[in-house]
Amino acid sequence: MAKLREGMGTGLQAPFPWFGGKSRVAPLVWAKFGNVPNYVEPFLGSGAVLLGRPSQPHIETVNDRDGFIANFFRALAADPEGLARECDLPVNEADLTARHLWLVGRREDLTAHLMGDPEFYDLRVAGWWVWGICSWIGGGWCSGKGPWTAVDGRLVLRSDDSSVLGVKRQRPHLTRGCGVNRQLPRLGDAGCGVNGQTPVLDWFRALAARLRRVRVCCGDWQRVCGYSPTTKLGLTGLFLDPPYSTEAGRSDGIYACEDLSVAQSVGAWCRERGADPLLRIALCGYEGEHDLPGWECIPWQAAGGYSSLGDGAGRENKYRERIWFSPACLRGGRLL
Repeated sequence: MAKLREGMGTGLQAPFPWFGGKSRVAPLVWAKFGNVPNYVEPFLGSGAVLLGRPSQPHIETVNDRDGFIANFFRALAADPEGLARECDLPVNEADLTARHLWLVGRREDLTAHLMGDPEFYDLRVAGWWVWGICSWIGGGWCSGKGPWTAVDGRLVLRSDDSSVLGVKRQRPHLTRGCGVNRQLPRLGDAGCGVNGQTPVLDWFRALAARLRRVRVCCGDWQRVCGYSPTTKLGLTGLFLDPPYSTEAGRSDGIYACEDLSVAQSVGAWCRERGADPLLRIALCGYEGEHDLPGWECIPWQAAGGYSSLGDGAGRENKYRERIWFSPACLRGGRLL
């Protein structure tokens, strides 16, 4: 089995880096939730909090409107071996740009297939997407927001037409390993997997076993926050990590699927539902972003990752991270 994250109980390391990933606060979240019989995560991202669960999982429902994420987790659960073959690739700058363009052009059709067929997944899309996000610097992977596009098989600067999807052109990460292997946890002696298997495959098999019973949705966050997916099933832990609002001072263009009003909508929903004794809610945001009387607000500091890149808002904002816990959450708990 893959090596467990230190301090994370039975948790597994998330399979790819994610802007604003919450692996560091996962132990605190689970201390506040306890071993709830039902868990819902409407903004899945890399799934770091889900995977950091220290107790035996019960009913779990996750969602992300980004079709690339839903496709990756479907492919991981259905065919970890095939996914490992598609993503275990060397880092190559030309491949990074070309595959980025190829993926951006398939986003809309991919999501339509995911929504229309509960068994659909695309291994190549999943493999190239996770390989790219592990090689990419910063946010904006597959956002479709950039000046470069492909015309007749050639890379060109796009016109001023904002409806034409493009990508950024940048070199890949060149430190601490390359590609998807840069993200690998230690899986065996000298970096080798067990029983002669590659580390990527061993890791993906462990993740597939963990995620086998997790219900994955792809759409608006509110679709998994109603009565049926939450308190109808009993005491529910609800982890909310929406895209932070631009009004809160976060950088533009860091999310592939952006909705500038979603953070405010989530905050309003929390004010309406936060008193429910069957809901243990955790809401992430920046200092001052949400006004939630009666909730416990805990500051924490993001470490490493995108927050350490550059000299601007990314470095400053890592000190502004806050997480609000609803009144029904357990007392105690601390950041490790």
